[in-house]
Amino acid sequence: MINRIKALFAEAPANAGAPDKDELHAAAAALLVEAACMDGHFDDDERSSILSQLKSHFDITEEESATLIAEAEEVIEESGHLYAFTRVIKDRYEPEQRIQMIEMLWEVAFADGNVDHFEANLISRIAGLIYVNDRDRGDARKRVMARLGIS
Repeated sequence: MINRIKALFAEAPANAGAPDKDELHAAAAALLVEAACMDGHFDDDERSSILSQLKSHFDITEEESATLIAEAEEVIEESGHLYAFTRVIKDRYEPEQRIQMIEMLWEVAFADGNVDHFEANLISRIAGLIYVNDRDRGDARKRVMARLGIS
């Protein structure tokens, strides 16, 4: 399965038509796991946040979500490159969906109660790579903080 996911990223055409759901789910999971690992600790709160977001955002089962997380961890550990994952999101998501991806990343960053400067920097880099401007990134952060009751 991991090799199939790696192949999807390697072969993603620049202007593909309809998005491939598996590819989008895998790319989103990889970015979320990368954000969770950015502070050096991938804890249960972050894992739970990613699991919940994948289930609700993509309407998939808990088992499918857990499998995506496990696969994403392996791919991130081997790769470490964001470009392949962000390219899939940038090329295949509409602007509103890319902003939702940034919100998902903020939720993971806030899952442990503390946004590390490495996490904030990663989200900023990802936002740039998927063409989400600073204002939309900041608004996404504010919406997540409001949703989570963080002041």
